[in-house]
Amino acid sequence: MSVQASLDQQWARISGRLKDEVGETAYRSWLKPLTVEDFIGGQVRIVVPTRFMRDWIRTHYADRIRALWTGENPGVQSVEIVVAPPRNDASLGGALTTSPRAVANATADAGALAETGIDHLPTYDEVEASASLNGGLNGAAEAPALPAFIAGNGLGEERDDVSALLDPRFTFENFVVGKPNELAFAAARRVADANAVTFNPLFLYGGVGLGKTHLMHAIAWHIRKKDPARRVIYLSAEKFMYQFIRALRYKDTMAFKEQFRSVDVLMIDDVQFISGKDSTQEEFFHTFNALVDQNRQVIISADKSPSDLEGMEERLRSRLGWGLVADIHPTTYELRLGILQSKGEQMRVQIPQKVLEFLAHKITSNVRELEGALNRIVAHAELVGRAITLESSQEVLHDLLRASNRRVTIEEIQKKVAEHYNIRLADMSSARRARAVARPRQVAMYLSKQLTARSLPEIGRKFGDRDHTTVMHAVRKVEELCATDPTFSEDVELLRRMLEG
Repeated sequence: MSVQASLDQQWARISGRLKDEVGETAYRSWLKPLTVEDFIGGQVRIVVPTRFMRDWIRTHYADRIRALWTGENPGVQSVEIVVAPPRNDASLGGALTTSPRAVANATADAGALAETGIDHLPTYDEVEASASLNGGLNGAAEAPALPAFIAGNGLGEERDDVSALLDPRFTFENFVVGKPNELAFAAARRVADANAVTFNPLFLYGGVGLGKTHLMHAIAWHIRKKDPARRVIYLSAEKFMYQFIRALRYKDTMAFKEQFRSVDVLMIDDVQFISGKDSTQEEFFHTFNALVDQNRQVIISADKSPSDLEGMEERLRSRLGWGLVADIHPTTYELRLGILQSKGEQMRVQIPQKVLEFLAHKITSNVRELEGALNRIVAHAELVGRAITLESSQEVLHDLLRASNRRVTIEEIQKKVAEHYNIRLADMSSARRARAVARPRQVAMYLSKQLTARSLPEIGRKFGDRDHTTVMHAVRKVEELCATDPTFSEDVELLRRMLEG
């Protein structure tokens, strides 16, 4: 009989003893995927699919396995638990693989696992808590089971592609820096350049089309170029949730944990999309903690600051604000003009300065719309064979300009401000002077002055027939508060964005 066959027989007997001691469910989840690799110099090597499983088995089962094997074969002096070597893959977020023997065992276990009737996948905390309560292998109760690693399912086949493709246009060199985004740019550049973790996490936030995704891609490109050996995963929060759901579906949660918790840099775009998704938030929370504890870099983007993310657990909001939170403010005229000039240079097209200035003045919503307008003008000129002029640009963009010229009404402003500050719409016109009502009313008056063409007396009449001097006082008061109170200023700016969007 060969040495390997003898080892397999010994392991089969030991496995039977373990199964009797720990119970069917825990055995299938934790011990059945183990594969005996070799026996050299008195040491048995056992292969497991993931580091997560290796650590768990070393802590709770290794001593008992060693004792049983010594009883089965006195020549065994020690038992080593190792992770199957990964495939040599330089792509971002490389897949986890196992030895052929381990793959065969784990694949065969898929059907058996489905018969256990497990309808709840315990969280990481539940597993850890259970272990301490059960006292390891010799405890009276069974450890709650996490599903075994299952190779060859849909999740495993896509694991190499979990990191989203990076847009080659989105680099630091192509990012136009101005006052609204200079902090976010400087922070992103520092994180990308640093050899050690500086801000953890780096949290970038701002409205749609202001450059968050551009900076995220630029960081990933820079890190890959500077140090190709670093493992980077960049993906949207929606894809993170999709991967997690597939892991649950295919009973592959340990491989999911291993993949996301073993990277050097984890980048999640648009994290607001997991708001209200409790299970995904919990997994993201533990992934975040594990990476920060290991001093691995985490970079997050969202459309709001951590404290304003509705539907997000308080503990997660708190941790997202741990590091550096950098806001990307709405673009200024100067920044929009700089972006258009840079875009024109990249396209190698001569565009009259008057056209660029016209676009920078008229399209203020976001950079994507601004660049889209320029693309339309250039494409029209090339396809039709006409020179780019101010008149032709107005003609090509007539629908876009009409939408940008949409007039905001005082009624819309009052409704939006009342919703934001959680007061009644009727309070906008009431005689109440309590600060909780008066301050929002002043904000609504200020925005009415800024966003509409109505005169001061007209605005006053819409707010309960107030005098125009009351409106003037409200405008001055809001301007003073914006200059001295950053939080208040952000509130007002957020309302302006929502009304102009």
